[in-house]
Amino acid sequence: MNAPHFLCFLLLTSLHSALSDSGTVGVNYGRLGDNLPSPAQVVQLLKSQGVTKVKLYDSDSSVLTAFSDSGISLTVGLPNVNLASAASGTSYTDSWVEANILPFYPKTIIEAIAVGNEVFANSDTTPTSALLPAMKNVYASLGKHNLSSAIKISSPVALSALQSSYPPSAGAFKPALVEPVIKPMLAFLKQTSSYLMVNAYPFFAYIANTDTISLDYALLRVSAAGNPDAGNGLVYKSLLEAQTDAVFAAMSAVGFHDIKIVITETGWPSKGDENEVGATPENAAAYNGNLVRRVLSGGGTPLRSNESLNVFLFALFNENQKTGPTSEKNYGLFYPNQEKVYDVPLTLDGLDGVQNMTKSKTQVPVPVPAPTTSAVVAAGQTWCVANENAGEEKLQAAMDYACGQGAADCSPIQPQATCFEPNTVEAHASYAFNSYYQKNSRVSGSCDFGGAAHAVTISPKFGSCEFPTGY
Repeated sequence: MNAPHFLCFLLLTSLHSALSDSGTVGVNYGRLGDNLPSPAQVVQLLKSQGVTKVKLYDSDSSVLTAFSDSGISLTVGLPNVNLASAASGTSYTDSWVEANILPFYPKTIIEAIAVGNEVFANSDTTPTSALLPAMKNVYASLGKHNLSSAIKISSPVALSALQSSYPPSAGAFKPALVEPVIKPMLAFLKQTSSYLMVNAYPFFAYIANTDTISLDYALLRVSAAGNPDAGNGLVYKSLLEAQTDAVFAAMSAVGFHDIKIVITETGWPSKGDENEVGATPENAAAYNGNLVRRVLSGGGTPLRSNESLNVFLFALFNENQKTGPTSEKNYGLFYPNQEKVYDVPLTLDGLDGVQNMTKSKTQVPVPVPAPTTSAVVAAGQTWCVANENAGEEKLQAAMDYACGQGAADCSPIQPQATCFEPNTVEAHASYAFNSYYQKNSRVSGSCDFGGAAHAVTISPKFGSCEFPTGY
């Protein structure tokens, strides 16, 4: 991995969701840690979380055996250290396929092979010239066993392969990579009906540009102000979507307009060094939770709105043997003892039912679910507003719930809309809470949000915005 909202309810992208199928959420399973559970235990853990896709960094036989008959599909890895050998000829890749694929497939579902990992970013140790020959040789070796159409071949690319990524419409690959490797690799992916694997980390961009990138924008929060792209006329509500579209634009710039992308790594660390601002359990829960909701709700990026997003979260476990900054060791959803670092359900049903996200004893405020009682709070007209003493973090989490799962009408508090001003969390949360409250006929419990809201009998006033009294 190289450096280059808890639930996300982007109302504008919900329009796209109806036009495309939901995407998929997988998990990267690395093993550079002490006291990790056995592969068999990992399979049971993944199944308990509803995970159906996993990406590995090698093809360890004990791992592939454990996933047999699990119903979980795998992307296996051919490590960078093997690329030179794989590029030398099919004799090596024939042996590799016979040893690492044939004994396990199809009882172990292998859907893709990642040939190398971020090769361009590691060119000092892995020559880029070996990448495409290695990919072609693995493909040829699979073909000898009639597996070249069943198992996709690709290679994860870091965003550092881009010369430009902002604005997204100006996305471009580094010129030195284009002719020697990028264009031939994209031609191979198109020929084999495969996809480009991309590792994208908004965290890196955020910590390097905290003065210009808002945390809400990096965490896919509904309150994030949109960033317009004058080059394509689109508005971006999250950094990850902007990064993805920058790669789409870069591919288009070299003549490839119809290759799909799978985000093979993305995540947010729960702990970091002093200079790694934002590396907290709360932000990690927000990023991954918002991303899961965003992906499973359907819809693509602004540039490819009808194509579903498919992602692999990084990573399953905290891995203490990884080198680099503290953050590298703390991307896990779980500790090695299988305790959750924080609670982010990985299925849509799980997200719909979640009420609290925790890391040990640290509570991340998330509002209560919709009420089930039909008792009206008051006979007269009442409104629901934010509790000014709740704090911005709690208000933000409750607003995310109201605007998403709660289905409040939050379009008036989007940028340039009628109730965007005043642009404060309290004002926006009050509008969202009241919309939710009125939509639920002001029933008991619908104006609480875990203590973040309360009912009032005087019509609220925030600027010139009028609060609705019923739907």
